[in-house]
Amino acid sequence: MNAPAADRAALIAAMPAVFVLIWSTGFVVARYGMPHAPPMTFLAWRYALSVAAFALWIAWSRPRWPRDRAQWVHLAVTGVLMHAGYLGGVWAAVKAGIPAGTVALIVGLQPLLTALWVSWSGAEHRIALRQWAGLLLGLAGLALVVGRKFGLGEVTPFNLALSVLALASITAGTLYQKRHVAPCDVRTANAVQLLAAFAVTAPLALLEAEPMVLHAELIGAMAWSVLVLTLGGSSLLYLLIQRGAATRVTSLMYLVPPCTAVLAWWLFGEALGPVVLAGIALTAVGVALVVREPVPRERAAAKETPA
Repeated sequence: MNAPAADRAALIAAMPAVFVLIWSTGFVVARYGMPHAPPMTFLAWRYALSVAAFALWIAWSRPRWPRDRAQWVHLAVTGVLMHAGYLGGVWAAVKAGIPAGTVALIVGLQPLLTALWVSWSGAEHRIALRQWAGLLLGLAGLALVVGRKFGLGEVTPFNLALSVLALASITAGTLYQKRHVAPCDVRTANAVQLLAAFAVTAPLALLEAEPMVLHAELIGAMAWSVLVLTLGGSSLLYLLIQRGAATRVTSLMYLVPPCTAVLAWWLFGEALGPVVLAGIALTAVGVALVVREPVPRERAAAKETPA
C-alpha cells in the first residue's frame, strides 16, 4: 500500500472516534453558551443558521429532495423530537445548573432504551438476560452519579426532569426514524428536520425574557454548534454510512458520557472523583451489554469446533 492510500485508510479508520468526540463536545458547548443566552433563543438561532448553511450546501451540490409528502412529515416529526425536544431539554437542563457530564450520562442511556424497545417489540417480545443485566448496571451507574450530584445540589428535580425529557425525545425520535423515515440524502433530510425544529423552538424563544449577550464564548459556541456539530457532524456521519462504518459509530456511542465527563473536568473543573468514575464505568458497561449484537448460534458453534 502506498503512502497516500495508507494515510487515507488511517483517516477512514479514525472517523468513528472523531464523530464520537464531536458529539461529546455538544454538552460542553452548552456550558459555554448558556451563561450568555436563554436556551430556546440560542437554539432558534442555531437552527436558523444551520438551515441557511445547509441551503447553501444544497444549492451547490443539488441533491435530491424527498418526493413523498409523507416523508416530509416523518422528517419533520423526527426533527421536532431529535432536535427541538432533545437539544431543548439538554440546553435548558444545563441552563438550570446540571453539570455537562451528568446530563451526557443521562441521555447516554438512549442506545440502551432503544435496544431494549427493539428487543421487546420484536417477534418474540423478549428481552435477553444479558440486556436485563445491562439495564440494571446502567441504572445503577446513573444512580451513583445523580445521587451524589443531588447531595451537592447540582441536580434538582427540575433540571433532572429536563434531562429525562431530552432522553425521552432522542429515544422516541430514533425509534420513529427507524420505523418511518426512508433512506434519503442527509443534507436535504437535515434541512427539513431543522426547519421543523425551528418552527417549534422560535415561538418558545419569544417567551424568554432574558436577552442574548454577544459574548465571545457565545459566538464561539454558536459557530461550533452550526459548523462543527450540525454541518461537520452530519457530513461525517454521512461519510461513515456511505463507507459502511455506521455500526462502529453505534458501538462507540456509549463512550460519549465518559468523554464528556473528561472534557467537562478539564475545561470547567467538574468533579470527577471515584464515585463519578465508577458510575460512568457501570453505565458504559451496561449500555455495551444491551447494544452488543448476540453471536449467531452457527458462528458460535463453529468457534467451539476444533480445527
